[in-house]
Amino acid sequence: MRLAGKRAIVVGAGQTPGDTIGNGRAIATLFAREGAQVLCTDRIGERAEATANEIGGAAFEADITSADACAAIVAEAHTRFGGVDILINNVGIGGGGDGPAHVADEAAFDRIMSVNLKGAWLTVKAATPALREAKGAIVNISSLASLAGSGMIAYEVSKAALNRLTVSVALANAKHGLRCNAILPGLMDTPMAISGHSQDGRIDVEALRAKRAAQVPLNAQMGDAWDTANAALFLASDEAKYITGVLLPVDGGMSARVG
Repeated sequence: MRLAGKRAIVVGAGQTPGDTIGNGRAIATLFAREGAQVLCTDRIGERAEATANEIGGAAFEADITSADACAAIVAEAHTRFGGVDILINNVGIGGGGDGPAHVADEAAFDRIMSVNLKGAWLTVKAATPALREAKGAIVNISSLASLAGSGMIAYEVSKAALNRLTVSVALANAKHGLRCNAILPGLMDTPMAISGHSQDGRIDVEALRAKRAAQVPLNAQMGDAWDTANAALFLASDEAKYITGVLLPVDGGMSARVG
C-alpha cells in the first residue's frame, strides 16, 4: 500500500496488442495494487477500458495533442477522485516515416513531436494546479534513445526534449512541493517495442528478441514493463519525496556505455 490514498492519472494506460504487457498497463496495474485510485487514459477508449476493468480503475478516452482533452482528463480525475496526486506521462510513438535526419519524413517528424513532446507538455500544464495543491509527483516515460541513437531522429529528439521538459518542470515547481522526474527505459520486451520493430524490420519476433537481448550488459537480457512500473512506483511514492529533476535509466547498464 505504498500509494494508499493517492489519486493517479496514467496517460497511455491502454495496451498495444501483443503477448507481453506494455508500460502503461503495468504502471496502472502496479499503482492499483499499491492502493492508488487510477484513471486509465488512452487515445483508444476500448484499450483504456480494458486496463481499467482489469485493475478496478476508471477509464477515459482522450487525445493529449489537444489542450481541451488534457483539461478534460484532469476534470475527470477531480470528478471521480476529488483531485490528482500523480501524473504518469507514458505516451510515446515512433516509426511511420521516422529515420535518420537526412531521410526522415517531415509529416512523421511533426506527428511524433506533437504526441511525444507537446502532448506531455499539455498534460503537465493542465494538471499542474491540482498537483501543486496536492504536493504531488509527475513521472515522464522517456527513453534511452534520448541519449544515444542515430536512426530515429524525430523519436530521439522528442524524448531528449521530454528530458529537458522534466528538468524544467521540476525546477519551476520545486517551491510548490511538486516533483517531476523521468524514466529512460532501454531495450524492453513490450508489445510496442517488439511487434512494432518486428513489422517495420520484417524480422522474426524471437530473432528480434534475441538480437536485442544480446546488446544488454546485464545478463544479456531485456527488461520488461514491470521494470518500468517499479521505477515509476518509487518515483511517484513518498519514498522519493526528496528526489526531483532526475532522469533515471532503467536499461540493464546500456547507458553506462554512452560516452
